[in-house]
Amino acid sequence: MTTEKFDLKEEINKAAEMMDNIIEDRSVPRNIRAAVETAKGKLLNEAEELSLRISTAVYDLDDISNDINMPSHARTLLWELISQLEFIRETSKEKT
Repeated sequence: MTTEKFDLKEEINKAAEMMDNIIEDRSVPRNIRAAVETAKGKLLNEAEELSLRISTAVYDLDDISNDINMPSHARTLLWELISQLEFIRETSKEKT
């Protein structure tokens, strides 16, 4: 992805969709789905500054990424999601 075509809202929506995929996956344990849902709520809370929202969501997701009960496909999605959020945070810093 090039930064010239970077649409912040679109990228956040893509990250939220990735979170929805994990939340809706019944092979993922309930506690992990609940943690992802909490992180999604924090990410979408527009009352907070964007970098804080992303950092909090990344922290929460990273915290559960090593859960021994997480299926490997969900862990891969989670790592991809964390990378996407970090990219959004860094790109949004460059834009300001």
